[in-house]
Amino acid sequence: MSRAGKVATLTRGQAARIGRALGARPARPRPGGQAARMPFVLLVVALLAGGLISLLLLNSALNEGSFQLSRLKKETTALTDEEQALQRDVDAYSAPDALQRRARELGLVPGGSPVFIGPDGKVSGSVSVAEAPPSPTPTPTPTAAPTTAPNVPAAPTGPGPSPAHAASPAQPAPTGNPQPSQTPGR
Repeated sequence: MSRAGKVATLTRGQAARIGRALGARPARPRPGGQAARMPFVLLVVALLAGGLISLLLLNSALNEGSFQLSRLKKETTALTDEEQALQRDVDAYSAPDALQRRARELGLVPGGSPVFIGPDGKVSGSVSVAEAPPSPTPTPTPTAAPTTAPNVPAAPTGPGPSPAHAASPAQPAPTGNPQPSQTPGR
């Protein structure tokens, strides 16, 4: 056996005796060896704990943002529905037949032909007073007997408008196709 093989199989005590015989200092365990590893271990543990805490905070912030986004989407949907309902109301009120009915309820009549004043003060067009169109006369049915109610004015039979019907705010809409207003603008 070689010498290297014997050294490898020596016990601790035998190695210490050989070392003393050769004049070497005995190896002492370093008391700072364990202490030098402790800050490194604490640093690694602190980094891991900090990373976990930051991931937890990031996850919480993302969840909060997700809930806020969901709430805002629901609010947007509700507001969109409300906007569409309001737009339908506006469209219904701005329809020509609705405008005509509302104008008649207010006692307005369609305007006559327009008259324009030029920049030089010259008037172009003919001035005419706006008159209410004749109200439609209901056609009596042959089977029904005509009845007259007290305090109800009779329907006009002449071609001109009746002053009683022109001032009536609740005049029924004429049957047939409504004629567009000849007033410029709307």
